[in-house]
Amino acid sequence: MAKRIVLTLAVTAVLVASLGFVKFRQIQTAIGQAAAFQPPPEAVTTVVAAEEHWPATLSAIGTAAAVQGVTISADLPGTVELIAFDSGQTVHEGELLARLDTRQEQAQLAAAEAQRELARVNFDRMRGLLDENVVSRAEFDRANADTRQSDARVGEIKATIERKTIRAPFTGLLGIRHVNRGQYLSAGDALVTLQSLNPIYVNFGVPQQAIPELRLGREVRITVGDTPGDALRGRITAVDSIVDESTRNVQAQATLANPGGVLRPGMFVQAAVALGGASSLIPLPASAISYAPYGDSVFVVTNLKDANGKPYRGVRQQFVKVGTGRGDQIGIVSGLKPGDEVVTSGVFKLRNGAAVLVNNKITPSNSASPKPENS
Repeated sequence: MAKRIVLTLAVTAVLVASLGFVKFRQIQTAIGQAAAFQPPPEAVTTVVAAEEHWPATLSAIGTAAAVQGVTISADLPGTVELIAFDSGQTVHEGELLARLDTRQEQAQLAAAEAQRELARVNFDRMRGLLDENVVSRAEFDRANADTRQSDARVGEIKATIERKTIRAPFTGLLGIRHVNRGQYLSAGDALVTLQSLNPIYVNFGVPQQAIPELRLGREVRITVGDTPGDALRGRITAVDSIVDESTRNVQAQATLANPGGVLRPGMFVQAAVALGGASSLIPLPASAISYAPYGDSVFVVTNLKDANGKPYRGVRQQFVKVGTGRGDQIGIVSGLKPGDEVVTSGVFKLRNGAAVLVNNKITPSNSASPKPENS
């Protein structure tokens, strides 16, 4: 009986060991196949790197500002009697915009003018009597003072009436009207904004290291959004005398022609200051660059070998130094050499050593001066 039990246990142990060995071999085979598995190549587009010479520029973000810009408001309180402008209208210097009710001032002016006329008649009479020694010099001086006081009173009332007549202080473009006829205005209440748009200022900040480059008269190229083909050109006309302590930037101001009012005060713009000379760069489409906190990189297509020594077309990650941009292109300062085949689309799905299949039937835009159809 004991021998039978021992034999049974021995046979069971052999069977378990045999099954474990078979399963171990299966797992080893699966691991080996997984290690040798090569994922299918990723479809990408590429461009061959070529060196170009770009004009040296200093790029900055700026804001458009009016050379002259005011909010026209009521100087004195009163009721709006007349509105002589429309929202968005172009007006010229001195043109009537609005008038407040001046009926009370007009009545006061009539009384003051009558008083002035009486004072003048009395003064003329006193002058004749003084020549005949009928009145004293003191009475004559009092009449003279009354005449001058009457003139001053008339001038004061006329000035009040003029202050209730609101005119354009300079030629420019009006904004949206904020008042209506019959509305009561307090002193300082806004009627409308007025901006002089041509020429126009662009204010932008640059790092303190670039102060020596901000020379008066240097050309500045201004673009709005993604339309560099519609760039406006101006020149630096002022550089601030202090550096911002929080940003260590200095403010510069460019003045440029603005025909048609393309730029409006407050608009976000991109400024490029021409520094003269040129720098050697390798331009690539912006989609070719992988931006990361630890460094910017691109993927270069090259010949690689797998674990079994079999050659294939794959990519290696190459860290680069990024320079300025122009249109769809980003200039690469270092890290690439002419002739390198760089991936321009499909970058997000690549890793170092990944196999790729190049298909350049449709490639991303790579123009220095793009003109989008729907811009």
